[in-house]
Amino acid sequence: MTVYVVQEPAAGKNILSATDYGDIEIMLPAKENMMFSPAPTVAKIKSLLKNFNDEDYLLCIGDPAAIGVAIHYALLANQHKIKLLKWDKREYKYYPVEVET
Repeated sequence: MTVYVVQEPAAGKNILSATDYGDIEIMLPAKENMMFSPAPTVAKIKSLLKNFNDEDYLLCIGDPAAIGVAIHYALLANQHKIKLLKWDKREYKYYPVEVET
């Protein structure tokens, strides 16, 4: 089980509770910006998510464009099914959200 974090969180943001759902794998560094040269970032995300499966989760933090690309490739890799982790501000924990397209 792996939790794919789209982009490294900003300093001070603690995502350790996401380890309840698997090992953390940060896909992009905090300063990565795909605005001027998206092809390398897209290729990296595609490569990292090629084995995304029913046991994995996607944690959507960071650049909205990178999040969109990550969701796209996770859905393609797992037959149009994805599990996301959503933060609950009241409970201070992540909840899984399953989506099938």
